[in-house]
Amino acid sequence: MGLHVGIQIIPTMPVQEVIEIAVAAEALGYDYCLLADEGFMADVYVALGAIAQRTTRIKVGPVTNGYTRHPAVTANALATLDDLSGGRALAVLVAGGSMVLNPMGIPREAPLTVVRESVEVMRRLWSGEAVTWQGQRYRLQEAQLSGRRLYEIPVWLAARGEKMLALAARTADGVVLVAKSDLGPALAIMAQADGQRTERMVRVYMDRIAYSPELLAEASDMYAFVLMDMPQRMLDGLGIGAGEIERIRSALATVGPAAAARLVRPEIIQRSQVAGTPAECCRALQEITVEHRLDVVIMNLTTPGVEANTHLLRAIAEIVRCAGQ
Repeated sequence: MGLHVGIQIIPTMPVQEVIEIAVAAEALGYDYCLLADEGFMADVYVALGAIAQRTTRIKVGPVTNGYTRHPAVTANALATLDDLSGGRALAVLVAGGSMVLNPMGIPREAPLTVVRESVEVMRRLWSGEAVTWQGQRYRLQEAQLSGRRLYEIPVWLAARGEKMLALAARTADGVVLVAKSDLGPALAIMAQADGQRTERMVRVYMDRIAYSPELLAEASDMYAFVLMDMPQRMLDGLGIGAGEIERIRSALATVGPAAAARLVRPEIIQRSQVAGTPAECCRALQEITVEHRLDVVIMNLTTPGVEANTHLLRAIAEIVRCAGQ
């Protein structure tokens, strides 16, 4: 079936732009449109509902967590989105991040429990049956979605830590991995947890593809934030020592993002991302696709501008199609 291509939109732009970018992505042949649930940006389900109404083929879903939204509420929202889109909904769960949780004063406690029970709650409710269930963090008492029908909505986990990768191997329909240098180590951890399920899962690589010097420079502006939540295994793979990561964290906390970004060496971005000329990006993406048997490449969109993002999407689609040949 070849290599599929998708986008994850970080909704820093007005909601109408989010919708127009998603519509443009479908017109360019994209297979997936994910929207980050960032708390204080455009509401993810309002925007996805509008996208579902303006598109006919592209699969749509949130990148969300079980801290800011109860998984029963998420299950209901996704069922509604699946109805509205004609069966195109999917869910990507994350364990929460500091950029989302800190402004709400929500501690990132027991992330494995939160993710595991979120999947459990969602799938139980999607059965269409009335559910009474008790977990460590969540409980359901005769809970039932109003449609009372079976929903088969794929659940992908975005995982980085070893325990979360193992949980993905045992429970998810797909896994979302970041950092080019960590694909092999992450998949090895999953295979050790459940090799048979890992072989059958959808394998997703999500990151930026920096096919120009401008995109490479842009990547470093946000990478200081990305590094904050990375486990040591991934930092080691990027060649970042303890002293270096501490300097970046300190700069981010005391001086600000711009100062922290200046400490992110270009080699770090090169190890983490597919980068170079379009031809070099095609070859690099082709290599990791074959080596790690990737199914989907998701491009992060983080800046406003429908025209600029459409141009970016067109170039990325060509690179991904080249790599999938």
